[in-house]
Amino acid sequence: MMRTNLPRRRLLQGAAAALLPLHAVAQGGASPRFAVGASDFLLDGKPLQIRCGEMHFARVPREYWPHRLKAIKAMGLNTVCAYLFWNYHEWREGKFDWSGQRDAVEFCRLAQQEGLWVILRPGPYACAEWEMGGLPWWLLNKHPGDAFLRTRDPAFVDPARRYLREVGRVLAPMQVTQGGPILMVQVENEYGFFGEDLEYMRTMRQALLDARFDVPLFQCNPTNAVAKTHLPGMLTVANFGSDPAGGFKALAAVQQAPLMCGEYYSGWFDTWGNPHRRGDNTSAVADIQAMLKANGSFSLYMAHGGTTFGLWGGCDRPFRPDTTSYDYDAPISEAGWVGAKFNAYREGMRPFLAAGEVLPEPPARNPVMRIDAFALSESAPVLANLPPRTIKARTPAPIEQYDISRGLVAYRVQLPAGPAGLLAAAKVRDLAWVYIDGKQVGTMDTRHRRFSVALPARSKAVTVEILLYTIARVNFGVEVHDRKGLHGPVTFTAKGGAAQALENWEIRAIDFDADGTLPPLAFKRGRAKGPAFWRGGFEAGKQADTFLDMSSWGQGIVWINGRCLGRYWSIGPTQTMYLPGPWINKGRNEIVVLDLTGPRIARIAGLTEPILDQLNPELDLARPASTVKPALDGVAPAHAGEFAAGGATQDVLFAAPVKGRQFCLESLNAFDGKQYAAVAEISLLGKDGKTINQQSWTIAYASSEELKKEDGSALNAINGQASDHWHTAFSGAAAGHPHQLIIDLGQQVEVAGVRYTPRQGPDTVTGRIRQYRMYVADKLVRE
Repeated sequence: MMRTNLPRRRLLQGAAAALLPLHAVAQGGASPRFAVGASDFLLDGKPLQIRCGEMHFARVPREYWPHRLKAIKAMGLNTVCAYLFWNYHEWREGKFDWSGQRDAVEFCRLAQQEGLWVILRPGPYACAEWEMGGLPWWLLNKHPGDAFLRTRDPAFVDPARRYLREVGRVLAPMQVTQGGPILMVQVENEYGFFGEDLEYMRTMRQALLDARFDVPLFQCNPTNAVAKTHLPGMLTVANFGSDPAGGFKALAAVQQAPLMCGEYYSGWFDTWGNPHRRGDNTSAVADIQAMLKANGSFSLYMAHGGTTFGLWGGCDRPFRPDTTSYDYDAPISEAGWVGAKFNAYREGMRPFLAAGEVLPEPPARNPVMRIDAFALSESAPVLANLPPRTIKARTPAPIEQYDISRGLVAYRVQLPAGPAGLLAAAKVRDLAWVYIDGKQVGTMDTRHRRFSVALPARSKAVTVEILLYTIARVNFGVEVHDRKGLHGPVTFTAKGGAAQALENWEIRAIDFDADGTLPPLAFKRGRAKGPAFWRGGFEAGKQADTFLDMSSWGQGIVWINGRCLGRYWSIGPTQTMYLPGPWINKGRNEIVVLDLTGPRIARIAGLTEPILDQLNPELDLARPASTVKPALDGVAPAHAGEFAAGGATQDVLFAAPVKGRQFCLESLNAFDGKQYAAVAEISLLGKDGKTINQQSWTIAYASSEELKKEDGSALNAINGQASDHWHTAFSGAAAGHPHQLIIDLGQQVEVAGVRYTPRQGPDTVTGRIRQYRMYVADKLVRE
């Protein structure tokens, strides 16, 4: 059977109660200045149409907060939306930090000085392409399971309540009720995409009330999940990047309240190895004007993306790490520049300004300078510069159990003489380089679930050393339970023999901690072999922005004058790193680079323009070419049918659960009659009706992918983001139906159904599947 996920009145405690105006329902505190009316937001009793833009203060140098806020105001916005990232303020349990770059109060004060209101989004979960979605890594030690985060389990709720109390201590005085700029506070974030426990949402709402927040509280969800976790008496807003009429219709079905888009996507984020994403100006301006004409409010995500400095970048599921640049193709660029998109948005909003409202001119660009290429002539091999502390373990466990937060981890074990065979780990998070007596013999890569390396025959006992690099924890879905490191058991299987566990490991680590702290390093002149730190520097006569050109390097991290600038990876699409002028010294500046694969040329220059869209797939870690083909002959479909038209998420339930390791969705035709297939999201349902964990999923086969004119990669269908999609190839010769998308689930699971989200957008988009077949079996592909 098929079930379309439509608004569910049973969640709303009765239709009549559901549509009571929010101002008629107790919200746990009424603001004397700002209120949620039946059709308008009310400021001092007068309607206020919120034109908001998202900017994350953690992603913008503190010295530039006023500059970016002025640009937001000049674009035509009257409010700024700000996330708090729990782990940014409590990286180590019980140790809160609100100073310097983390000074949320100062950011709110500056926004108020610029005439901007503030919408606060404190979490505890944020997403935002941020490490673990903003959740602190130490939570993973509170419970051994993979399903306790963002639930009512005390292992999560108790620390979350404590964190929100701290947020209230710091920021409750900045509410409009106390003379500050904060108008509203968000409860959780897009919880309807994750779960449907209304009591959990009530618990999070009460935690904010207990933290002394007395302004209106609200929640946000994608359009197709608006009804799922709506609570009477608390405002719901919809998140979307197209079809504002559909989003507002979903809101009107659950509440009588002002219409608001909580996140309107001006662009999209980038992931390593995939094309730079862009948003269309014309359609965006049309959508913004449509919302304003409908008396709606909105928040642009992002108005200014900025940069995910340090090691704070997140990771799309199942494992697609986000780039350091968070340019987002936003109207205000990564470096704070304005251009065609900014001007289009500004002119699009101009007709809707309040009486007497005048747009200020945007601020001038900050100075930019070129830096002549300079050499990094000193190096320090990673394996020779590990801290002395050694952890001894029978078998490796996730690094969180050793109180290691993230960084570089070296594992060493002895392997006796013997024939060639296969070294294999249960799991590797994230990338690892394998050595025998100091010579590299292979790599492990969680992106492709490649957790094994072939080892040669040995005439004597050898030392096996594995250097592991953590990139980022997944920030979306149940996969946020992302425990890092080499997971045991680790086995060696000789050809023709049985697997033998390798035991008695020595483990040493460089823990980069919250802000990328460097250990003492013994640099020497010359070029090191293998993973190494490199050191050099340049002279600067002034402080001005620049873009470090890292295109001749491999993969790793950059530091400037001891400050962790961020990650780089030559596979692209980003080839430069934004270096803000205030972080450059007048005089000598020291650059340290960690490079795990080795630079082709150990030199860096500062450019005056960024390089955001240059892919170099040939520079990625070596991976065997795929010869996989579908093997569906003789396999009976688990289900066949026809999807409903439109963009609504749909649940397909099988007649009986089916066990298998691989799943195939086969598209037989599309609603528009064309030869393409597209899928925004595929999730599998267990017997309990809940979605199955996707952390171990990989794409086993896709009949084709569009990778030239847009990012239509197959991984988009399992990354949890309905705003992007898998699309079969349309540039050049395009094959017709049937199209297959085959997913390897990592292990045998019992599948009771499928949750399918069609490609989003108007009904004219291509690829929405009409008739289909679904297969579940242990093997649906052949080499």
